Amino acid sequence: MSPEPAPARRRRFGWPQRVFSQVLLMQLAIATGVTVLATGLFLAPLSSQLDDQAMRRALAIAETTASTDVADELTGSRPTPGGPVQAEAERIRRATGAEYVVIMDRRGVRWSHTSPEQIGRVVSTDPSEALAGKDVMEIDSGTLGRSARGKVPLRDDDGTIVGAVSVGIEYDSVRARLLAAIPGLLLYAGGALAVGALAAYLISRRLQRQTHDLAFSDISALLAEREAMLHGIREGVVALDAAGRIRLMNDEAERLLGLGSDVRGRPLDEVLGGGRTTDVLAGRVTGEDLVTVRGARVLIANRMPTDDGGAVATLRDRTELEQLGRELDSTRGLIDALRAQDHEHANRMHTLLGLLELEMHEEAVEFVTEVIGVHRATAEQVTEKVHDPLLAALLVGKATVAAERGVSLRIAPGTLLPDRLVDPRGLVTVVGNLVDNAMDASAGSEEPQIEVDLRAEGRAAVLRISDSGPGVPPEQRELIFTEGWSTKDLPAHGKRGLGLALVRRLAERQGGSAMVGEGPGGGAEFTVVLPEALTELTEPGLAAAVEAR
Repeated sequence: MSPEPAPARRRRFGWPQRVFSQVLLMQLAIATGVTVLATGLFLAPLSSQLDDQAMRRALAIAETTASTDVADELTGSRPTPGGPVQAEAERIRRATGAEYVVIMDRRGVRWSHTSPEQIGRVVSTDPSEALAGKDVMEIDSGTLGRSARGKVPLRDDDGTIVGAVSVGIEYDSVRARLLAAIPGLLLYAGGALAVGALAAYLISRRLQRQTHDLAFSDISALLAEREAMLHGIREGVVALDAAGRIRLMNDEAERLLGLGSDVRGRPLDEVLGGGRTTDVLAGRVTGEDLVTVRGARVLIANRMPTDDGGAVATLRDRTELEQLGRELDSTRGLIDALRAQDHEHANRMHTLLGLLELEMHEEAVEFVTEVIGVHRATAEQVTEKVHDPLLAALLVGKATVAAERGVSLRIAPGTLLPDRLVDPRGLVTVVGNLVDNAMDASAGSEEPQIEVDLRAEGRAAVLRISDSGPGVPPEQRELIFTEGWSTKDLPAHGKRGLGLALVRRLAERQGGSAMVGEGPGGGAEFTVVLPEALTELTEPGLAAAVEAR
């Protein structure tokens, strides 16, 4: 048996899901409703206007009739079909196109009528208002049907009311005028509706292209997914409009840039201020994986323009990775130094072994004493002038590494730094970066040397490090503190140009400064001032002990 065919799927008709279709239907419905409403609002007063025009026309014909000699003829004759009053009324009716012209006396007896058999009879509607001297306009029904009427009193030469004149305009003619105006009105309304429908279609097509023919439910889902993604990823995202105002910023970007959630809609320059971070996000600095420093964070920024003239920038936190990279560089430098020291130590051991084999014992003792004394003298010199253990250990280690690289590192005679540092690790970072740069700069000079000068001036710490390198040209003395600027080859972790930027940022964060000038030997001299680097002395005995040291 052949399988039964699947039942045909019913096509369901309902409200469309696409944004394009919904907007088009809504706009067509609005255009149609407005057109119908406007047509109705126009037709409603038009009918009243036509009625009013017909009544005024009837009243004007009645006044014209009353102004003739018909009053004299009314008082001087009898109401007969062949009388002068009937003849005059019929002449006026034919000339004006009125439905009827009825002239009556004060008793309401007709002296003229379209149907001669009605002459001599009492009128079918109450003429009291007109006989009382009032002009009357009305839509009413009589012996000839519904008509627009005008009634005026009929006066003789003395002004005495002797009767009344009633003129009627056939109401079917008024209705015919109204019906004749409707096709033209509908034609204009249809044209307006067609123009509105075309405009609605064009707008909807443009909206279809902009929304990529998505349904409202799809847009809502995409918005929810975007919010979840933006606030869930561990990268900062900053969206800017064409004017450079912040359009969107996720939680990670707020954290990395140190901003709040109230920055949306504000210009980027106003929120972040001047600096490399602002220039990178604004697109004034171009490139991929641009390095910038914001506060104590090292950030990697990428910027992608959008079709509307804005841009989306992403931020990655490389602070820890940068620290690891620097530690890796330091470790590799230390390994190289240890390898060189190992070679030197082996040479010394071989020398000592040769002296012993030659039974030159006194020379061997002098050789060992000299080697040990050099290292001990260096350590004692540092610890006497730098009392903070972390900073002293750093300088001793840097002196050893410098010696292995053929660079002489010495402590300035006036150096004296007490053990009262508020942030020893921060000063270690500053000194380490500057000493490393000084070693790199001095390595190629004839007599490579570095001088470190650390002084305490009240609560301020003043650091000066000079080298025998080529120095820094005046035009580059501010540029070297910019993130990403460097004259060296890339290290293992792929980024340079952060050390001096971090030094200046650390100094400025504490209210100090970092600058570079020309050293005594012609090389570079870096000066860093940290105003609140030392704690206050609260005990006089402790102050005296520090001064004594």
